[in-house]
Amino acid sequence: MPAVPQHGQPAGLTVWQKLTTAALPVKMGAIMGAGVGLTMGFLFGSFSILRGGAGPRGVLPTLSQYMLGSAATFSFFLAIGSVIRNDGELPPHLEAARMQLASPIIRSRTEGLSNMRLQWALEKERRSSQ
Repeated sequence: MPAVPQHGQPAGLTVWQKLTTAALPVKMGAIMGAGVGLTMGFLFGSFSILRGGAGPRGVLPTLSQYMLGSAATFSFFLAIGSVIRNDGELPPHLEAARMQLASPIIRSRTEGLSNMRLQWALEKERRSSQ
């Protein structure tokens, strides 16, 4: 759903909405990392508060600092990890376009082998005609 333009603002998509299917692994990794980070921050922050006290700022600011710091860290690393893991995968329509533009040898072994045999036969024919 596109963003509703406010008075004086140009109509358009938000930065989060601009992450299309090509950047979907980044978005999914960031969301999963944030969820894991919030949970881990809650667990470790609660343990730290119970063990050593809340400190001068109080319980809620200390716990939120643990949770947000952990969420940011996990979100960053899981986003990068999901991009690395999905680096070779393309959406189906882009994969089909890549296969059409790829060299015949790359498409499949059988096609590559038949193409190679055809080239050998043409080379033999060319050499024999000389």
